[in-house]
Amino acid sequence: LWTEAAELGSLDAHCLLGIGYYIGDDVEQDKPRGIQHWQQAAMKGHAESRHNLGVFEFNNGNHQLSAQHHMISAKMGYERSLNNIKDMFKEGH
Repeated sequence: LWTEAAELGSLDAHCLLGIGYYIGDDVEQDKPRGIQHWQQAAMKGHAESRHNLGVFEFNNGNHQLSAQHHMISAKMGYERSLNNIKDMFKEGH
């Protein structure tokens, strides 16, 4: 159902599919596929997907790219990204 919604352009569906594939929730885990769904939604202005990309990049040690994703998401009003930026600066990243 989420796949069909994503094919019809639902950004929320892309985000949820990204989470599902990334963690393997109800589908076989496929992190690259999950990231691809987040990228598709983020490029169209989905703040939570952009935030998720920031978390992914941070966990992979790409702190500068993570900060860029979080800044974009925070500018869209996504508070969790703003909090992550604060934490990154406190930790010296």
